[in-house]
Amino acid sequence: MSRVLVIGCGGVAQVAIKKCCQNSAVFTELCIASRTKSKCDALKAEMEGKTSTVITTAEVDADKAENVVALIKEYKPDAVLNVALPYQDLAIMDACLECGVHYIDTANYEPEDTDDPKWRAIYEKRCEEKGFSAYFDYSWQWAYDERFKEAGLTALLGTGFDPGVTSVFTAYAKKHYFDEIHTIDILDCNGGDHGYPFATNFNPEINLREVSAPGSYMEDGRWIEIPAMSIKREYDFPEVGKKDMYLLHHEEIEALGRNFPEVKRIRFFMTFGQSYLTHMTCLENVGMLSTTPINFNGQEIVPIQFLKALLPDPASLGPRTVGKTNIGCIFTGIKDGKERTIYIYNVCDHQACYRELGSQAISYTTGVPAMIGTALVVSGVWDKRGALTTDEFDPDPYMAMLNEYGLPWVVDEAPATVE
Repeated sequence: MSRVLVIGCGGVAQVAIKKCCQNSAVFTELCIASRTKSKCDALKAEMEGKTSTVITTAEVDADKAENVVALIKEYKPDAVLNVALPYQDLAIMDACLECGVHYIDTANYEPEDTDDPKWRAIYEKRCEEKGFSAYFDYSWQWAYDERFKEAGLTALLGTGFDPGVTSVFTAYAKKHYFDEIHTIDILDCNGGDHGYPFATNFNPEINLREVSAPGSYMEDGRWIEIPAMSIKREYDFPEVGKKDMYLLHHEEIEALGRNFPEVKRIRFFMTFGQSYLTHMTCLENVGMLSTTPINFNGQEIVPIQFLKALLPDPASLGPRTVGKTNIGCIFTGIKDGKERTIYIYNVCDHQACYRELGSQAISYTTGVPAMIGTALVVSGVWDKRGALTTDEFDPDPYMAMLNEYGLPWVVDEAPATVE
């Protein structure tokens, strides 16, 4: 029995909230809070009569820690699930520390303003020391580790699918299939078609910034950075088929590299169609992916935020998206002195997700793990203190809940590997 404050009411948040309501034995009470309270009220109305979970709503500006503090003190939750924007992670973590409640999120911190001089100085130092230039990394949240330990609290970082499930897959593989893991290839394939010339499957600001950045991977404990989209491979995904995929930087590489130091190489690949890449390149070339404010007709606007307003809302893609996703990890290593390769993956059907929750599969595959991680923290099954990623806990209960709540997984013990 728990009382949880959920911050955010977008596509991922709505899946997480509906899944919490399916798990009402754990989530007895929820408060849904967002900058736009009307969205929270509409979701509450949709869930009336469908769950025994008691739902309330609130308005909050999560950019400001003091606003989150006030709401936490009023609602008195056991934990806060942050399914808002990564920009807001630190403010919400500060509020959780001040109020003495657990914190859970799905993606690590990145700044909204990448030109901020204070942030930029720290960022440039990190680029020089670590060798990768992505705007997002775990250092900002790992810096909270001791404070959460001292407060007797858990900050569970990155319980989406990737990061999140892919990290749990790694812990599960190490526990049950390997004495040593030597390589990890994380593959994210979206074989869905929404029919638009161009749209993003999750928040455009985050999605486009991530995809247009230089790629990077870890090899022998160090980062190797490459130009954006410069490494391409084709892979034949079970239930989806052959797709082109490209090497990207992704946050779980950093955590897995720290927590599994014996791994010699960790890479992340994501599939993209040519139409998506052509549109993205054109938008980048004309400055529409920039986060630097410009003056337009006497008003200051951020180009990528203006673009976000023009693009289809990811939460609206559900009814028109068909096809399947396949997301998982290919592991190579040693078990009992013999070489072994396995692929642990999940296949998710866009239309099945829409029939169940009114969502497309990208939101579904992130929202379900958000609920699972929160459930394990508030129920005390995952009982460690500090700022931790999902691979630092016992994977078995998480893996069991994936099967129970709509993300069943497969272990292929003879997969094709990525060259």
